[in-house]
Amino acid sequence: MEKKRILTGDRPTGRLHIGHYFGSLKKRVEMQESDKYDSYILIADVQALTDNFNNPEKVRKNVREVAMDYLSVGIDPKKTTIYIQSMIPEVAELTVFYSNLVTIARLQRNPTVKTEIAQKRDLFGESVTYGFLGYPVSQAADITAFEGELVPVGEDQLPLIEQAREIVRKFNNIYGKVLIEPQAVLSSGKRIKGLDGNEKMGKSLGNAIYLSDSEEEITKKVMSALTDPNRIKKDDLGNPDICMVAYYHNLFSTKEEVKTVCEECKGGKRGCVACKKQLAKNIIEELRPIREKRAYYEQHPEEVDKILMEGTKKAQKVAKDTIKRVKKAMKLDYET
Repeated sequence: MEKKRILTGDRPTGRLHIGHYFGSLKKRVEMQESDKYDSYILIADVQALTDNFNNPEKVRKNVREVAMDYLSVGIDPKKTTIYIQSMIPEVAELTVFYSNLVTIARLQRNPTVKTEIAQKRDLFGESVTYGFLGYPVSQAADITAFEGELVPVGEDQLPLIEQAREIVRKFNNIYGKVLIEPQAVLSSGKRIKGLDGNEKMGKSLGNAIYLSDSEEEITKKVMSALTDPNRIKKDDLGNPDICMVAYYHNLFSTKEEVKTVCEECKGGKRGCVACKKQLAKNIIEELRPIREKRAYYEQHPEEVDKILMEGTKKAQKVAKDTIKRVKKAMKLDYET
């Protein structure tokens, strides 16, 4: 049975946190073990520059950080191709070609783009850059360069995949059936709330627990997590439904522990400090194998770099074949 190529990726703007772990990383490890998929993971450094253009050192540093996070959770470079976006020039070529197939008005109507522009208002003001607005075009290039058939995404990213599908259809209508139209696969992973109760977890919000956090850092962050604001004293009756500590117990604790935590909270029998300490202990234990594996790669960065270079070389071969077919269809194959 021929494997279907599945394409995922992350922007290297910081280390990966438990939101990534539950949202996509665990699923990627599962998929790489299946004989149904040929997995590719993109480290999208060029796309990271769309809103970090004034801080290239940050992006450069985080390429390796993200790679170490991948390896520490169990992504196997023998089963999954990990590669760096900026080292695939064919993606940039495709982005230019595709830019002729999309209007500015269509990009501005994209719900995901509109939301992200609103979130970046402090950075851009009223002057959004061409690169940021054209993010869906470069993403279409990322996907089609590697003949990505399946692209796992969250609901908020579905408009980007639909834009890629539109680009593919228009290209094929003009130049002949050359490109594969990607299919979005709605991710089964759920978005994890931040420690402060925010729907989004992230570095800029200061509400994330990172996979590489030390035991001390995890404990400190958990102790600052939002709890029921109406519960002042230990014997006050609490509401675990509005407590982030109870929320995280559902992720890191056994069903029996969760039941006990919720019952004791509602009955005013357990204080928040004790509840947080138990949660911190559980998080530390679950992330321990990840931290230990990551520590190895931190001590052997040359192995990480080798994995990235080997994966990128493999990806380059695929992209070269795609651009060759694309240029032939566009009558740009002057050397043949």
